[in-house]
Amino acid sequence: MAGKGPSRRPEQVAEAIRTIVASALVEGEVRDPRVGLVTVSGVEVTRDLSLATIRVVPHGEDPEALDAAVAGLQSAAGYLRRKVAQQLTTRLVPELRFVRDKGMEHARRINEILAGLHREEDPS
Repeated sequence: MAGKGPSRRPEQVAEAIRTIVASALVEGEVRDPRVGLVTVSGVEVTRDLSLATIRVVPHGEDPEALDAAVAGLQSAAGYLRRKVAQQLTTRLVPELRFVRDKGMEHARRINEILAGLHREEDPS
């Protein structure tokens, strides 16, 4: 008897969580003043559906404010988990953990470095 292949269920749950959390943020349901404009860039759910790591990109320039936005989201995790539980059709509802997605920051820094190298090569 062949084993079952990888389940798509974590991916489906992750997409549902992304939609629910993003909608709650857009509608202003998180009232923590530290949470300003935030984009949900991705969600990963463990295979056993016990933990959902939500990657967010807070908008702004001040690093302390960006970290505070993530802390504000983490403090609202219980409320957001209840929202997810109301709309999700799973028996278990994952714990929500918010992390700052630094991918765009890294990409911007790499572009700056490459632009600097290009300027050094171009003698004009």
